[in-house]
Amino acid sequence: MIPDISSLLDGVRSVVEGCMPAVEQRRFDIRWKADGSPVTEADVFLERRITEWLSERLPQLTLIGEETFVESASCGPRQGWVAVLDPIDGTENFCSGLKEWGVSLSIWNGADHAGSLLMLPELGDHMITGRPIRRVRSRITGFSSSIHPAIISGIADAGEARIFGCAVYNMFNVTRGALSRFVNPKGARAWDLLAGLMLARENGCDILIDGNEFDGSFLEPDRRYRIDIRHRYDFHPG
Repeated sequence: MIPDISSLLDGVRSVVEGCMPAVEQRRFDIRWKADGSPVTEADVFLERRITEWLSERLPQLTLIGEETFVESASCGPRQGWVAVLDPIDGTENFCSGLKEWGVSLSIWNGADHAGSLLMLPELGDHMITGRPIRRVRSRITGFSSSIHPAIISGIADAGEARIFGCAVYNMFNVTRGALSRFVNPKGARAWDLLAGLMLARENGCDILIDGNEFDGSFLEPDRRYRIDIRHRYDFHPG
């Protein structure tokens, strides 16, 4: 029996909301990864809780999560249910007490996309596959906080530019039009990007991955992908 993915994603959203007191308790319990980036006990706790909840509902689930992915893990074609999860994207923001962080979850059945969720828990907003969104207009370009020469030159040329430090926040907003464009020229991993890319594609954005048009294919977790997303204002009704 194929589950109702939309209801499943709503369930994950309820799980996150219910976990927020425990997440807040672990917010400032920080350790440092080999690359110098922070990870909090909240990241680990929330990934484990979402994994357990999904595994009870999707048989033989393969979970690819930022905090548990092993670099030597095999990639390539997969069978059955696959979930790609970043429990707290924008950890630097999160552990600094900022609200601009998010949850990214994309669910696949083999090579087929089943549904995706972007969630901004402290801002009270979310986006789910198949749901209508309220589109707005902007002239702002959002840039990744991973410093790169293309970002420096891009800010100079953009006119209006912002760096928010959270891929989920950026992709949420470029999808709805609150950013006209989001650029990450250094690259990010599948758990940072996949849910947002699928939602942006569903809503008519123009998307380049490593300079090529994104066709909606699964992104493998063992590498980084450079992205450039542009909102299509000509798709707005009226």
